[in-house]
Amino acid sequence: MINHLILAKLLGHASITIGALMAPSLLAAACFREWGALVAFLESMAASACFGFFLLAIGKKAKEHFYQREALGFVGISWILAAGLGALPFIFGGVLGPVDAYFESMSGFTTTGSSVFGPVEFETTPKSIMFWRSFTHWLGGMGIIVLFLAILPYLSAGGKHMYRSESPGPDPRGLRPRIRDTAAILYTIYLGITVAQTACLMLAGLNLYEALCQTFGTLATGGFSTRVDSIAGFHSLSVEIIITVFTIAAGANFALHFDVLQGKWRSLLKDTEFRAYIAILAIGSIVVALNLLGAQASSPPGVAAAPAPFYHSIGGAFRHAVFQVVTIMSTTGFCTTDFDQWPGFSRMFLVVIMFVGGCAGSTGGGLKVVRVVMLAKMAYWLLESTFHPKTVRALRINGEVVDEGMQRMAYGFFLIYIGWFVLGCLVMSFLGLPFQGAVTSVAATLNNVGPGLDVVGPATNFAAVHPMGKLFLSLCMVLGRLELFSICALFMPSFWRSH
Repeated sequence: MINHLILAKLLGHASITIGALMAPSLLAAACFREWGALVAFLESMAASACFGFFLLAIGKKAKEHFYQREALGFVGISWILAAGLGALPFIFGGVLGPVDAYFESMSGFTTTGSSVFGPVEFETTPKSIMFWRSFTHWLGGMGIIVLFLAILPYLSAGGKHMYRSESPGPDPRGLRPRIRDTAAILYTIYLGITVAQTACLMLAGLNLYEALCQTFGTLATGGFSTRVDSIAGFHSLSVEIIITVFTIAAGANFALHFDVLQGKWRSLLKDTEFRAYIAILAIGSIVVALNLLGAQASSPPGVAAAPAPFYHSIGGAFRHAVFQVVTIMSTTGFCTTDFDQWPGFSRMFLVVIMFVGGCAGSTGGGLKVVRVVMLAKMAYWLLESTFHPKTVRALRINGEVVDEGMQRMAYGFFLIYIGWFVLGCLVMSFLGLPFQGAVTSVAATLNNVGPGLDVVGPATNFAAVHPMGKLFLSLCMVLGRLELFSICALFMPSFWRSH
């Protein structure tokens, strides 16, 4: 049976930590002289602390050690709890109602970027609360559990179980034998890249507030911006180039960044997943740009043809194609144009690469490139076995054999993933969304992308979605961020009882 006392103790520390992490936003409220927002943050921090101490009182007799079941439960519940506590500044600040606030907070922590904010909210929301909105991206990007492991020493006992439960992708590698050292290294790299991008954006003309918020959204592959029309609102090619470069880096495995910092540049070229990631981005950018320039087969008789060309200059087509392909595949979701108006092929391609996502060990969502490569190879070997049944092949990634256990995990993950996607489409259709909106709302949230198409497209938002739909999509977000298992386990009765 799961140890409820240690779970309460862990969640108590998590609640207090989330409250403490509102301090930078509290400072921002003071700097911007937003006294109403400052009070909202003080109330949120106090509520988080009180709830945390209440849980600590429940778990005060808990032992220090815990095992995989407690770690799995903590990871799943802590993300749901973090979104609830993170919603408090929106509620106490009078910005959003409870359901919308929870949706926005969950979207922030899971680095999804789907939003209920419209022109009115962008115009009236205090800058410090907008800062908190973007800061939740940064906190969730590397993982709130990784952050806890880095700052709470006693978690190291079961930290490896937590790290594996939260880390994206089928092969979260540790950079150091001690998991706390790995967490510290990851956050050091994360912080270093954050400083670098912020400096670059400030050199490109953004002030510190805007540079930080766009950086949080970029490195977390989140997508929250300070402008209602996202990155298009800056009207700056240099800003777009900077964000594109850092988005590509954020979508790559952070273990590769560690190798590069150690002078192991060849790791990039040797890594199967990274090569596939760059190849898809490059080929995708080219084919989308060509489609935007008018490269498309003629429509059948009676079917309205998409306007061709959509852009009349090669530069304009490639500028928007590269940016959108990079931000959508990396699951960042920033926009420089309303791609919902693009030709059918380009829109379909963007929806497809939503499912591919970034690399394992990155801040990106989706299936992950390495898992797509694994499934493609397994499907190929299976087809080959139909006419060469005696041929035995070993599935290799980066020259290493992928064992049968990991292959079964990949199959199982894909099956649950597709099943949940289909269920989600049915639920959202039942709640009133049209076909395209229902499908892409689930695709965008389950893959942590942000914008979908039609009623949830880049030029609109999720405000019109039914409240039950917002709660369901919030569940999709955390399922996608934690790769299904940590959340799905919470719904299994056998998880909570002894065997």
